[in-house]
Amino acid sequence: MSDPILPSRLAKSLQRFYEYLRSEKGLSLHTQRNYRQQLETMALHLSEMGLKDWSQVDAGWVRQVASKGMREGMKASSIATRLSSLRSFFDFLILRGELTANPAKGVSAPRKQRPLPKNLDVDEVSQLLEVNEEDSLAVRDRAMMELMYGAGLRLAEMVSIDVKHIHFSSGEIRVIGKGDKERKVPFSGLALEWVKKWLKRRSEFAKPSESALFVSKLGTRISHRSVQKRMSEWGQKQSLASHVSPHKLRHSFATHMLESSNNLRAVQELLGHENISTTQIYTHLDFQHLAQAYDQAHPRAHKKGNKNS
Repeated sequence: MSDPILPSRLAKSLQRFYEYLRSEKGLSLHTQRNYRQQLETMALHLSEMGLKDWSQVDAGWVRQVASKGMREGMKASSIATRLSSLRSFFDFLILRGELTANPAKGVSAPRKQRPLPKNLDVDEVSQLLEVNEEDSLAVRDRAMMELMYGAGLRLAEMVSIDVKHIHFSSGEIRVIGKGDKERKVPFSGLALEWVKKWLKRRSEFAKPSESALFVSKLGTRISHRSVQKRMSEWGQKQSLASHVSPHKLRHSFATHMLESSNNLRAVQELLGHENISTTQIYTHLDFQHLAQAYDQAHPRAHKKGNKNS
């Protein structure tokens, strides 16, 4: 079978654009080839949908092309590149007076999904937290890791904790989350035990006026970078195969809590997420399954129902 042939009106405008890229824009051959590949693929799609002239294209046509790419399994970044090529081509047609507006300017590419860190499994967490060294910095580091994994804190939340924010009697810590929103998170077990151990040694480093729970060797509040560096070093020292980071410990907390409880709403509260969809994306679990289980089980989850039930 021969390759599909573009209608002459579509093909001629494209050829003029390629010449413009070569002679006036001075783009590299590699970039020119990329433009050609993207534009000719889209032009064929549009032609198959009945397009005869570029002046017919509106935002609806462009959305159909983007949707076709999504159905074919294209990455969000590839669709964004395709739409960028189309916008450049339409800007060229406007420059030549063949179009009055750019129909691709109002069409957004799908959002790129940030790759989530892989969580540590329960055995890896146990291996990481078997820190039995007696020096005070090792005690501090284990307390930080136990607290981050035990309470699912963000790095910024943990670093900002002051001694006065800890309430041992109620087993709670007051943290300031995103948007300066305050919440209380429960902590107990080994997290509570190791925070107590660190507090007995904190005065070895902390300046008298320092309010921070976790301090550096300089006696002031420990920095984000120092926490990241220390956790990475502990991962290596404890012979873990994967890189250890504060965010990975938070992610592990969320994943393990959901695997054990299937209580999506509770984990949402513990993580400090405003929207439950954020919790679902963050933990890469089957949201529909979990939400359905919640809606079936919770007595006040039904919007409509038998009043007598």
